[in-house]
Amino acid sequence: MATDTLSNQGHAHGHDHDHHDDHHDTAGTKIFGFWVYLMSDLVIFGSLFAVYAVLLRGTAGGPSPADIFDLPLILISTFLLLISSFTYGMAVLSMNAGRVASVQKWLLITFLLGAGFIGLELYEFQHLIHLGHGPDQSAFLSAFFTLVGTHGLHVIFGLIWILVMLIQLKQKGLNDVTRPRIMCLSLFWHFLDIVWICVFSFVYLMGVL
Repeated sequence: MATDTLSNQGHAHGHDHDHHDDHHDTAGTKIFGFWVYLMSDLVIFGSLFAVYAVLLRGTAGGPSPADIFDLPLILISTFLLLISSFTYGMAVLSMNAGRVASVQKWLLITFLLGAGFIGLELYEFQHLIHLGHGPDQSAFLSAFFTLVGTHGLHVIFGLIWILVMLIQLKQKGLNDVTRPRIMCLSLFWHFLDIVWICVFSFVYLMGVL
């Protein structure tokens, strides 16, 4: 009888161990799959950068980059996104420590910083269009609006994802479902930060120099 009990406990322990390994393998597969998605996204942004480089001089008698770029405004946007990358890193550290409330706090701060970035970008677009420098004025402006706008759309998607994660954390806490999603979102958010550094350097900084 005692032997049977020990045997059953051993089987149960083995089953739990296998179940944990299955969750670990599934999480690893999801993160690997998300890396593949980011690589495909990188190809898209690489193509947009190439198009912008080709069309940069196609101003059609309109304004050049140095004529329309407000570098101080873009610097503020850049700092907002860089800081949001740091705050998301703090959210991941809080997740590793198992502190749900802290994860929620840092995700909310990240959301506010990202929303501020989008707000400034929308202001920039609205201001340029108001001055008559819309995407239909020249090839350069078409490429500019497409490249920067595509990045902005990705940030908006990331903001929606953060809101979804805040809801799921409130409902489910930190578990085998929410942890991999937070990690995938971390990869996505840091990827957008890196892309924006390239946009800032290649489009704005080189444009005004």
